Amino acid sequence: MAIKEEIENGNGKNGVHQEAREPLMRKNLADEENGSREQNSSKESVWMVYQSTFVAVCGSFEFGCCAGYSSPTQDAITEDLSLSLAEYSVFGSILTFGAMIGAITSGPIADFIGRKGAMRVSAAFCVAGWLAIYFAKGVLALDFGRLATGYGMGVFSYVVPVFIAEIAPKNLRGALTTLNQLMICGGVSVFYIIGTVLTWRALALTGLVPCGILLLGLFLTPESPRWLAKMGRDKQFETALKTLRGEDADITQEADEIKDYIETLERLPKAKLLDLFQRRYLRSVIIGVGLMVFQQFGGINGVCFYTSNIFESAGFSATIGTIAYAIIQVVVTGLNTTVIDKAGRKPLLLVSASGLVISCLITGISFYLKDHEMALTSVPTLAVTGILLYIGSFSAGMGAVPWVVMSEIFPINIKGVAGSLATLTNWFGAWAISYTYNFLTSWSSYGTFVLYAAINALGIVFIAKVVPETKGRTLEQIQAAINA
Repeated sequence: MAIKEEIENGNGKNGVHQEAREPLMRKNLADEENGSREQNSSKESVWMVYQSTFVAVCGSFEFGCCAGYSSPTQDAITEDLSLSLAEYSVFGSILTFGAMIGAITSGPIADFIGRKGAMRVSAAFCVAGWLAIYFAKGVLALDFGRLATGYGMGVFSYVVPVFIAEIAPKNLRGALTTLNQLMICGGVSVFYIIGTVLTWRALALTGLVPCGILLLGLFLTPESPRWLAKMGRDKQFETALKTLRGEDADITQEADEIKDYIETLERLPKAKLLDLFQRRYLRSVIIGVGLMVFQQFGGINGVCFYTSNIFESAGFSATIGTIAYAIIQVVVTGLNTTVIDKAGRKPLLLVSASGLVISCLITGISFYLKDHEMALTSVPTLAVTGILLYIGSFSAGMGAVPWVVMSEIFPINIKGVAGSLATLTNWFGAWAISYTYNFLTSWSSYGTFVLYAAINALGIVFIAKVVPETKGRTLEQIQAAINA
């Protein structure tokens, strides 16, 4: 402040002329302004970010409820409605087709009516689906309800991580986005457990609970500031950003960065599917779609859907194995939320994929020994070790991190269509692996897991060579670096 006073008085100690002091004055004032901004930014409140994230991940929990519904209800539904095995198989698998349709339309819906609007649409489909299942008297209503809940799943799988990524500060974005996967695991586990004591119709009504919380919570949740800025709603954009960061926070710098980035993107033509293959977008599309390919084709749905059969085939208790599987899945995914913003995305992906390779080889060895009647006493131990290591490794990185990275890497002008493509790829992979698993194991049980190990090994190479680290960077910085 002494320098500033001397400059203002025009008479410094060394008799320096006013003209020579002006740069000093500008620098000093800029330093004071930056210091004031840093002080104001320290007043940021994350309470509204946490509240908004909680509301959004109710959609993730609903996702898990939809996915976990069919396992504990198969016998009861088949008996009550006199369904054949083929009819129940259609009921179970049609969920995936609904999710594919949801994935295709999720991006355009989220771009047209906003992230909150897309979540409302998704919740409405889930509500309609659960009610159709509850009142079902035959296979038609049952399949319609399952298809509707599948559609809701497909939309939720895209819009929830995108919404969280767009509202969260960069230092919390990874952990908060990872809650998406944690809540999915939680929904599956809860429905699996309570499905053992509730009737299948009562369990369907239970699926309405997370939808109700979501729909009510959205009235208290601000829209994504980035989407509002993209739509040219400047006043609402600033209000939403101020609400998320706290009334005492200085949002000037963040708001300017978002606006500048969106203004640059708005000068580009509106993206269509073929535009994704333009050179400036190609790398981000390869990263997003590639991660989804390796996440699914590494065998997760084969292992997840047929865990009980794997344990039984290896001579281990299916009940004990499945419970251990569920516990490890939830615990490791929960721990993942605490380290993703510290360890980074890329290291977690590499560790996770390496664990998947090892676990698939261990499981493959167990079935090789069984098929050749060698060391039969060690087969159950190896199989259980391999499967539990598999789900632990998957939950540590490949389960959640691809969704986090997908929500970060796409520029906002292609986020809708690119996100839909990545999500559709994910659901197609989920269907392909679950459909082909039984055919593969009938060909060779150990060969199936060796194949999965090879795919996961290719995933390690892909992650190491292609996937960037996005920890601690704003969305605009990430996208500018990738698509430069």
